[in-house]
Amino acid sequence: MVVTTRNRRDDLRTCLRSVERQSVSTEIIVIDDASDDGTSEMVAAEFPGAKLVTHPRMQGYIRGRNEAARLSTGDVIVSLDDDAAFASDQIIADTLACFDDERVAAVAIPYIDVNRDPIVRQAAPDRRASYVVESFIGTAHALRRGVFLQSGGYREELFHQGEESDLCVRLLAAGYVVRLGSGGPIHHFESPRRDFRRMDHYGPRNAILFGWQNVPFPTALVQIPATIAGVLLLTLKPSRLLTRCGGVLDGLASCARLERKPVPGPVYHLWRRMRNATSPLRLDDVAADLVARQ
Repeated sequence: MVVTTRNRRDDLRTCLRSVERQSVSTEIIVIDDASDDGTSEMVAAEFPGAKLVTHPRMQGYIRGRNEAARLSTGDVIVSLDDDAAFASDQIIADTLACFDDERVAAVAIPYIDVNRDPIVRQAAPDRRASYVVESFIGTAHALRRGVFLQSGGYREELFHQGEESDLCVRLLAAGYVVRLGSGGPIHHFESPRRDFRRMDHYGPRNAILFGWQNVPFPTALVQIPATIAGVLLLTLKPSRLLTRCGGVLDGLASCARLERKPVPGPVYHLWRRMRNATSPLRLDDVAADLVARQ
């Protein structure tokens, strides 16, 4: 169980208590990304069984998740945001049961954005089949640790946002899929302590880098300009638009120094097929494409 955190001491306490109530015995790893609100002290005092790593300077949650994966001793990494909590004590057990096929490298765990609406996201339509999607939301997911590390983990140059899709398209190229979970949902209490300026910068930047690093030519020649237009049209508020323009420029400049390693064309088109599907596809629906690439 991996949690990266920064200055959300009380949210983290709720999160870790829900982990301790799980029916499955779980190794807990907490990466404190330079908190100054007493987070590390709270973890050490109240959760002495947790493995705690405290960084004096902020390194970003993406690096923190990679570090936690290297420190972990389990076969499966369950990752939770520090402002989320398990709503029942069977969620980890239900998630582990979803890794019943060697082609499943990740599970998108169902969750609810409690402060927004009651919709359960990332939930399989039923338990009778394995349903696959193109990616997962970082707040609630699980990964095969060995496959994750073999893939190179998250690309740390992304720093913030977009790392999930980047990882999942690379996993798909290696013949692995993301499965929708079928257990109970995680409750995500979106924290008011969010830096939306940082999101407005790194969201556009990393969307461009996804196209540059992963999308094959000639598709990339269409996809990258479309991405730029899309991220700029998300808001017309002057201050946010200016920040997003800065993210676009940063993304274009970063392309010059980052190596392209595009996935094969059929892989990208399968990833897009999953992304654009009006309802989740079954693993059986994509199995032939996975076998054809092996």
